[in-house]
Amino acid sequence: MFDDIDMLAREATEWRRHLHENPELQFVETDTAAYVTEKLRSFGLEPETGIGGTGVVAVIEGNGSAGKSIGLRCELDALPIEEQTNVSYASRRSGVMHACGHDGHMAMLLGAAKKLAADREFPGRIVLIFQPAEEFGGGGEKMIVEGLFDGFDCDEVYGIHNMPGIEAGKVAGVSGPVMAAARAWDLKIEGKGAHAGWPHTGIDSIAVAMDFINACNAIVARETDPIAAVVISTTQIHAGTNYNVIPQSVHVGGTIRTLSDAAMADVIARMQRVARGVAIAKGCEITFDVQSGYPVTVNHGTQLAGALAAVQSAFGSEAIEAECDPKMGTEDFSYMLNEKPGAYLFLGSGDVAPLHNPSYDFPDGIIERGIGVWMTIAKARTAA
Repeated sequence: MFDDIDMLAREATEWRRHLHENPELQFVETDTAAYVTEKLRSFGLEPETGIGGTGVVAVIEGNGSAGKSIGLRCELDALPIEEQTNVSYASRRSGVMHACGHDGHMAMLLGAAKKLAADREFPGRIVLIFQPAEEFGGGGEKMIVEGLFDGFDCDEVYGIHNMPGIEAGKVAGVSGPVMAAARAWDLKIEGKGAHAGWPHTGIDSIAVAMDFINACNAIVARETDPIAAVVISTTQIHAGTNYNVIPQSVHVGGTIRTLSDAAMADVIARMQRVARGVAIAKGCEITFDVQSGYPVTVNHGTQLAGALAAVQSAFGSEAIEAECDPKMGTEDFSYMLNEKPGAYLFLGSGDVAPLHNPSYDFPDGIIERGIGVWMTIAKARTAA
């Protein structure tokens, strides 16, 4: 199965570095999609483009014997971050970089596609899904709405994401909830502006914002079951124009993350209660809004166990990371797992910068293992 995979990994590394140099944000991944499409065509495949915006899908038919149709998915988009890696192949686009490893994910899946398309030593068929707008915009959901599974029926779907902190090359998985649901929230406070020397003549919106933030922290610390996974993060505060002016208006924003829909609904209700109470207590106007967001990503036990067993059979028990917990990041692969059974796996990227960090760079050393894992899952699950 793995003949010449080291040579293929070196080629895929070149692809990865090209993609890293040329990142694109959600739904404008036109150059990225064109690059992926060109590679797939060079493998003898006939990709369909424009699904869900810039999504690309291609099918590899097996050896003609009966088998399942297995979807393998990766992401096209980058993040709005200014790169600080100083590598020779750093982003050429100011303020945009592949800080989550989607460049590596594409390279791994393209490498597996090239090998699988060449040998076709599997039953059924493999559906390659290159999805736009994972980071923001719900590209996975948009692909489904635009007929992904109508035009390319899949019995099962799988995703792989690199994960810093797990030993490089090891594969891990969690049955049930594996990635959190996430909702963005906005709080707008309308107080009463005043001179900084006479705060008693106004209503200090910044102080009100601090009261709200502290109360939300207490929701997690004192109103939520300690066993439940809940995170409320304040990620932005916009206020003020001068040192001696107490601002009248403040905008605060952040996210809520949970591993269950029930916990999400409960936290939102509690935050709404806090907003109403603070407004009454401080005599100001407050509006609190929660945006729609990605649901919990839930792995299906049978498919996860089958994928991990195949990886262990191919690479040995040392390739499996036995201890793995759910992560509080979010994933729109959740939409695909809501439609089809499957699993979302982690591939260890070792001791590297955190995801979404300006110093992050996907480690090329795990590309070979990633290609092998994709091939292993594809062949095992089409035959399952």
